[in-house]
Amino acid sequence: MNKPQKQDETNEASGSDRLLTLPQYLIPQHFLSVIMHRLTQSKRPWLKQRLIRFVASKYQVNMAEAANPDLNSYPSFNAFFTRSLKSGSRPLEGDNSVLASPVDGVISQLGAITNDQLIQAKGRHYRLNDLLAGDEALSQQFSEGQFATIYLSPRDYHRIHMPLSGRLLQMTYIPGKLFSVNPRTVRAVPDLFARNERLVTVFETAEGPMVLILVGAIFVGSMETVWSGQITPPYGRSIRQWHYDKDHLVQLEKGQEMGRFNMGSTVIILLPKQAKSFASKWQAGTAVKMGQALT
Repeated sequence: MNKPQKQDETNEASGSDRLLTLPQYLIPQHFLSVIMHRLTQSKRPWLKQRLIRFVASKYQVNMAEAANPDLNSYPSFNAFFTRSLKSGSRPLEGDNSVLASPVDGVISQLGAITNDQLIQAKGRHYRLNDLLAGDEALSQQFSEGQFATIYLSPRDYHRIHMPLSGRLLQMTYIPGKLFSVNPRTVRAVPDLFARNERLVTVFETAEGPMVLILVGAIFVGSMETVWSGQITPPYGRSIRQWHYDKDHLVQLEKGQEMGRFNMGSTVIILLPKQAKSFASKWQAGTAVKMGQALT
């Protein structure tokens, strides 16, 4: 396997990062997220239009690429937030063996998984086994492999697509906290991705096993997949796992939608040791579009 890519050296937590993040330890994260979910589902014209226009303006959302560019026509804020794009706006780069970005966003970190450690931010690491909630067998498959963490901001397209064609083997819902996943909080909160609620999906591909992890966050009203629909809410208190065999076959092609977020969050990709290395142009802090070749 090639050498891991150089990591960003400018994203170490500051005192102000820690101070501004402190309230997140105190607020009722899940309660507030339930309230936000209800607001985003509301079809009251005065409410949904204010939310839509505020977010579209504040984050300079590019509606020119949306399949439906008319802000007034969306029945709810959530419909706007999970909007589809015009056909052909996210072409897939490379052949079927090339890993495509599953989302629009910014690369938070990427590189090698070394000694069971993934980089969260400069000076912060977390354990692969903790990320996977103690699943030793699954952790072993990705020991000394690679990872990429991609952050989706409110301005981004929020559907998640397959980086490679693959067959779903298992899905695990892991309950947890709902810290924000914005860059400041990622720098400040230890083990954030191994503490937050998350959905771990495991695929068998022609290039080897692949894991896509959907990480929940404050105000992320729900996470859903195309095969199971809405997973959260309700928010669980125990780990739930689903296995898929030939009698419950879920086969998805490269570029096909596999799930979506309501509000911004993060996707983590895990690849095994034998996988192709990430292309050198991809570094922490680099913006990426769904479909662009990562390897």
